[in-house]
Amino acid sequence: MPIATPAQYAAMLDAAQQGGYAYPAINVTSIATINAALKGFADKGSDGIIQFSTGAGEFASGLNVKDAVFGTLVLAEAAHRLAEKYDILIGLHTDHCQPKKVDGFLRPLIAATSERRTAGNGNLFNSHMFDGSELDIKANMEISKDLLKLCVENEIILEVEAGVVGGEEDGIDHSDVPADKLYTTPEDMVYVHEELSAIGRYMFAATFGNVHGHYKPGAVKLRPEILKNGQEAVIGKFGQDAEFDLVFHGGSGTPSDQLQETLDYGVIKMNIDTDTQYAFTRPVVDHIMKNYDGVLKIDGEIGVKKAYDPRSYIKLGENGVATRMGEACDDLKSSGQTIFGKV
Repeated sequence: MPIATPAQYAAMLDAAQQGGYAYPAINVTSIATINAALKGFADKGSDGIIQFSTGAGEFASGLNVKDAVFGTLVLAEAAHRLAEKYDILIGLHTDHCQPKKVDGFLRPLIAATSERRTAGNGNLFNSHMFDGSELDIKANMEISKDLLKLCVENEIILEVEAGVVGGEEDGIDHSDVPADKLYTTPEDMVYVHEELSAIGRYMFAATFGNVHGHYKPGAVKLRPEILKNGQEAVIGKFGQDAEFDLVFHGGSGTPSDQLQETLDYGVIKMNIDTDTQYAFTRPVVDHIMKNYDGVLKIDGEIGVKKAYDPRSYIKLGENGVATRMGEACDDLKSSGQTIFGKV
């Protein structure tokens, strides 16, 4: 099955909201990690979301090119072809794009989908994220409205963020953000609805103390009730149809009880990156350490070709990511929930 159509992607989000589950959204950087994601979702009978960051695009384009847009297009095209072999639905998404990168990254990718549609082909991407959290809420929404209009024209769903996700990821460092900025207020959530709802469908990454990265228990002070309060404020003023499709950034390492609480409050997408990076690297390191003499040509020896063949350990990393994605599907209750063949 190719990547989900716009109608299928919308149905995926509806099914998650109505069914009380969420999709793991995995950041990928290569063919190996795309294959790992597809295997993880398929093994659990779960639909899912594969996403690309600006850093992933730059990495995928090669050391001599370092072109985030070009590399992201390569990854997206590869995902379309690879997904054809699976009986699940996959949405393609791009992660954090700050205001200064909109013209150089986000708009060219939206244009790539537009060009495909003009040629009579399907969308290249299902959704994109604009991260305007560094701006005040009014300036954030002005850019968000402009981008959402452009996305709606191309049957793309825009993800927006109000409030700041702490920590550091892929060159985005919010480690020193004041604590109060890590929590989106109900007033801001109402404002987001008022500004965007009349334009078209969007996802909303409201922040409730979540951070990128992995921390020891107790280091991160999540307050999922912020999502509850914001949803209640919006629904109380505009009715049940105003309920947000919420996104949980920085989900790695979150206790299961707090994951469940976010699902209860309308989270339908949870980003996972740090845990899957470790899930790839851990078995690779294990292979290197157990086959040290074979991987390296020590003291004039010739090593063991099967040990240093990159495929021997990249396959282990791929399987590690697939296993971790399966755990995420179970945690977020998307296992067995595929709507493939139903829409």
